[in-house]
This record gives sequence, structure tokens and C-alpha cells, in this order.
Amino acid sequence: MTSPANRNGRVFWTAVVLVIVLDVITKALAVRYLAPPHVPHPILGEFVRFTLAFNPGAAFSMSLGDNSRYIFGAFAVVALYILWRLYRTSEPGDALRVVALGLACGGAAGNLIDRFRSSAGVVDFIDIGVGDVRFWTFNVADSAVTVGAVVLAFVLWREDRRELATEAAEAAARDEVSSRAQ
Repeated sequence: MTSPANRNGRVFWTAVVLVIVLDVITKALAVRYLAPPHVPHPILGEFVRFTLAFNPGAAFSMSLGDNSRYIFGAFAVVALYILWRLYRTSEPGDALRVVALGLACGGAAGNLIDRFRSSAGVVDFIDIGVGDVRFWTFNVADSAVTVGAVVLAFVLWREDRRELATEAAEAAARDEVSSRAQ
């Protein structure tokens, strides 16, 4: 029988590896089949298009000049360490939290691999919008980081609510004991 802690490891590392593999494969396919850059290829009409782009900066094309890839790479390494530490402190059997951390970690690792593999920047290719109103072009790793962050925020919110409810119940019980004693 598998212990909950071992299940956490399986869930976390499976999510990390799947995101990295899917990210690396889709980016390689994008570079191969979507060249030249900035030419839209409609997938679902104009709403979803594949458009090859290279982002030398960070999210939303933020740039810190010529050293962006190294600076943002260092930030990614720090983020990976923090995510791994959060995973290590997860309660056994807390699958939703572990999946969220695995998605975020896999996405951060996927973009980090890309950042150091090419001086052109991170490969982005998913282009969503209507007409000239477009969202930023992104990739599988960006999606995994976003979904992981949203799910983790939900998990942490739920944990906070549970902790507040427990504290309120304990306070109510103390008040009841105190009022009976008087």
C-alpha cells in the first residue's frame, strides 16, 4: 500500500514532468511549423490562433535589458526552490495543493529551460482574442503556472477559512465554558 506522502511525490513529480515534456514538445513544434514569427495561423477562427513569438523578457514582455534572460532565469530558480519547499511541507494526501504546486513548478521549469536554451527568448505561440483585441501570446508553461497559481490561491484561501472556522469554534467553546463557570 502506498503512503499518502508517497502519493504526494507521485502526483507532484508527474505534474512537473508532464508539463515540462508537453511544453518542450509544443515549443519545438511551434518553432518548426509556425515560422516565420508573428504570422497568425487560425485554429478556432480568429479567436484562437497559433502565432510564433519569442519573448526575451518575462511575463507580458517585461524586459530588464540585455541581461533579462539571466535575471529572470535567477528569479525562476528562486521560484522553483520556493515551490519545491511548499511541496515538501504539504500535508500527506493534499492532492489539490500538490497538483497546483506541480503545475506551477513544471511551468517555471519549462520556461527556464527555454530561457537558457535560446538567446531569442521563451517561445510563445498561443494567441487568443477577438480582432485587434488580443491577450498576450503565451505557451503551455505559462498556462500551467497560471492554473497552478489560481488553484494554489484557492487551496490557501480554503485552508485559511478552515483555520478561522476552527479558531472561532474554539473561542465559542471557551466562551461557553466561561459563562457556565460564572
